[in-house]
Formats: sequence, structure tokens, C-alpha cells
Amino acid sequence: MPSLHDDDNVCVTCYGDPWLRSGASDRHRPNKQAAVFIAASYLEKGIDCLRSLHGIFVVAIHDKRSQQTLIAVDRAGTLPLAYHVTGNGLIYASTASSIAAHADAHSDIDAQGIFNFLYFHMVPSPGSIYTGQHKLLPGQYGVYSHGEWRTDFYWHMDYADEYSANLDELEEEFHSLLRRSIRDASRHNTVGAFLSGGTDSSTVSGVLAEISDNPAQTYSIGFNAEGFDETEYARIVSTKFATNHHEYYVTPDDVVDAIPHIAASYDEPFGNASAVPTYYCAMRARDNGIDTLLAGDGGDELFGGNSRYATQKAFEIYDNIPSILRKGLIEPLSHLPGLDKLPATRKIQSYIRQAKIPLPDRLETYNFLHQTSPREIFTSDFLAHIDADRPIGIIREVYQRGDTDSYINRMMHMDLKNTLADNDFRKVCKMCELGGVNVRFPLIDEDMMEFSARIPPSLQVRGYKLRYFFKRALRDFLPPEVITKSKHGFGLPFGKWMVSHAPLREMANESLNSLQLRGYIRPDYITKLKELHQGPHASYYGVMIWVMMMLEQWLQSRDI
Repeated sequence: MPSLHDDDNVCVTCYGDPWLRSGASDRHRPNKQAAVFIAASYLEKGIDCLRSLHGIFVVAIHDKRSQQTLIAVDRAGTLPLAYHVTGNGLIYASTASSIAAHADAHSDIDAQGIFNFLYFHMVPSPGSIYTGQHKLLPGQYGVYSHGEWRTDFYWHMDYADEYSANLDELEEEFHSLLRRSIRDASRHNTVGAFLSGGTDSSTVSGVLAEISDNPAQTYSIGFNAEGFDETEYARIVSTKFATNHHEYYVTPDDVVDAIPHIAASYDEPFGNASAVPTYYCAMRARDNGIDTLLAGDGGDELFGGNSRYATQKAFEIYDNIPSILRKGLIEPLSHLPGLDKLPATRKIQSYIRQAKIPLPDRLETYNFLHQTSPREIFTSDFLAHIDADRPIGIIREVYQRGDTDSYINRMMHMDLKNTLADNDFRKVCKMCELGGVNVRFPLIDEDMMEFSARIPPSLQVRGYKLRYFFKRALRDFLPPEVITKSKHGFGLPFGKWMVSHAPLREMANESLNSLQLRGYIRPDYITKLKELHQGPHASYYGVMIWVMMMLEQWLQSRDI
């Protein structure tokens, strides 16, 4: 529940689970309401009170003396906070729809927000699906005073590109932080854990089992679809740590039932299909009496686990070759007449083309909307109202803001915002809310975040081995099958099921037919997308069909 404090000096509202630090490491959660101790801290320190505020929170402070309003979100951006500056003042809320309903907002659906959604499969901050609205970034605050608005950051990841600490000492500190963060996150009465069988959820589940007096309650979702089911690994982890394990297999009918509810629950369009298994996992936990689930989100972004980190390392090697060799020898040789007919040469040419694209732009060569010209996808009227380069601009801004010279650290910094805050947190928090449970993210504990920033890139990604430090530190804790398995992800076999399951296919087709009437997407492209989905790459094209379907479902849920 939100916490409120109102006196003659300030009015403070706060939501989340904030805490103060007393001493070097002790965490202090006062018995009185959070808003009360935030008010006292603000009266003493002003805006700098945010540096003393930790944990998960969104906060708003109105200073009645100066007529200044301060709003802020926590360091990881766990919870959203939207705002709209109008001629009459500042409107802010935890949901964009609340602002859109305000008489002064005059909010319409923003064409740029639609484009950004189709590009990212969510609407990234600071943008919004509504005109005039914005969202705060992780670790950011905004101040409105006498008609003037400004934003700044009170915290950022302090990356160490080089670090000389003993590796054994780092591992010992890591284990200590891991247990403390999970103990802190599990201080509620009835706690369980997501257990997908991946490295992060296995780690959280294992530690929870170790520190609990009774067997830990763990929850997995499975699919009867080849390449999408990891329950085998979840069972291995459950057996090792003797958890009380619960499984549920999601069916195509479950997906059909869930789609309208999931689409309507989100404040803005959201296109990550793994929301479906997250929702069913949360519901099963609630049915078993669990009130809080621990999630493993954040491990990839803190400890070098995304596969593209290794991929980009291969491309960066080319950039380190002396220019005289690259331009004077390698590139001319790769374009000798006749060589482009050889498969090996074509691969070399493709490698060189991508290597010559600077980061972070190179990361987006894999994006679906980069594979096809916007003119083939969108109507000319829609394109006249958007900036097709804005998404890459958002990515560049976050990438360059990383306080580091390492491209590995910069990519992790970018993913903390774009992948974790704008995507994973939004997905898991909302689906747990819809499913009837709370959620905590122990790997995104603030001390763990700052610790991870001290690990040099050479230990995060060693050669082409992802998560080198993380897996080394847990080599005697996690089952070897989990340590050595390739990264899988938490997906949904929508593309495959749409081919074989008529009700799911009908829902998708009806949604796309309705979407094409809105004038965003060219009708011939929607027809082409459906045809491509019927070919050998159903899963690939199913992703964009899902995203477009969820956009239409969201618009319908808002009577738009």
C-alpha cells in the first residue's frame, strides 16, 4: 500500500519497500511509515535525501514552503513513474492511464510510441504511448518549481574497468551478498521462487532452500513443444536442494484465455510473450498460499550473461586490427572478383560489414524492423508522424551514458535500462500483480548491483564464455547440468502453436485484421507476414505477429 505523510512543511507519498542505511552496511526499516522518515530526511538534506533512500520505491515530495515538487524512482527502476508537464503544472502517477484521464493532460495515442513499441516490443522510457507523457529512468529524479521542469540522476553504476582484488575474495563477498539479499527479500511469511531451470532462478531457489527452515516452494512452467521446455533442469535443481516443486504445463487454450486479460492489465502495450508463463506461474503460487515470489531477473545484465556480449566481442576483434591491414589488405582481398560465390567468402564479407558498424548500432542489425524497410511495413501517413531513427537514438543515449570505457560494461549498462527496467520488471511485476502475488528481485539488490560493477569485464566474459565469474563462484553450488547448459530463455511457443491451434490462429488473425484498419500498418505487409509465418520459420515471424496482436488487444481494452 502507498505510504502518505502530510504536515505543514511537506507532503510525501511513497510506494514500494524503501529502507535507510545505518552505518556501513546495516539496513534500517523504521517501524513508522516510509513517508514519515522520507519527510524527515528531505527536511534535513533536501534533494540529497535520495542518496540515503534505498530499496524499491517511487516517491513524490511536495515542499509547501518553496512550492517545489520532487519525484523519483529507485536505482534499478523497479517500479514505473510517469509524468506530464502542462501549462497548469505537473501531473504524475504510477500509471500512464491515470495521467491520460486527467483533464489537463489532453493525451492522445502517440504515433512515435506505437513505432517504438513495435521496434522494442514495449514502450521504452523516457517515452510513452501517450502524447506529452514521459517516464523517469532508473536512478532519475525530476523537480518542478514555479513552472520550470528539470531532471537529473542521483545515482549511476560506477563501473571498474580494471580491478585488482583477489578472485577468491570476490567469490566470498559474492556469496555473502547473495545470501543476505535473498534473506532480506524472503522476510515475508509465505515465500516461494520462480524456478525455470536457468542459472539465475536456480541460484535464487537454491539459496532460498538453504536459508529456509522448511523446504522451499518452487514453481516452474513447461510446454509440450520441442525447444521450449526446461522443466528437466528445474527438476534437477529441485532435487539437489530438496524443494517442494510445483509444475504447470501451459496449453494453447491457456494462451487464448490469457491474452485479453494480459493485454488489458498493462498500462502501455507490452509484447513480451513470456508474460504468459509468468502469469500462470504466479497464479499457481497464489493458489498454494504463496504471497511473495522471488525472481532471478537481473543476473544477465549484472554478470555478463546475454549471448550478444560474446557475439560483439568477436566483432570488436576486427576493430583492433591495424587500419592499414583492414583497409589495405583484408577488405580488398574479400572483394576480389569471383570470391563472393564461395560460402566462406560470403561469411567473411558479412562479418566485415557488421564489424564496421559501431556499437551500439551494430546490436540493432538483428532487430526485426531492420530487416525490412519501414516503407514496406508502415503506411506513408503513419511514417509522416514518426522519427524512424528515434529507437536507435534511445539506445545510443543509454549506451553512451555508461560511466565506463569497456564496451562489455556499456552493453550491460544499456541492458539494465532497456532489457531489465523497461521490459523484465514491467513483465514480472504486472503478471505477479495480475496473478495475485508480490514479487522481489534479490539479484537486483543495490549492494549486489554495486558489487557487480567492480568485477572487471575480463572476468564477466572470459574469452567467449558468458558469466565467467558468476558460474565460477557457483561451480560447487549449482548442479553441473545447469552450469554447463546453453542459455535458453523463458519463451512461449506461440509461432508454432499458431500453426496447429485454430482458436489461437483465429484470435491472431482477427487482431491483425483489426489493426490494419487503424492506418498504422500496410495491409499488404500484414498479408505478407501471415504468409511468411506459414513457411519454415513460424517461430521467427510469430514474434512480430504476437507483438502486433498485443498492440491491437491493448487498444481494444482501452476502447480505442
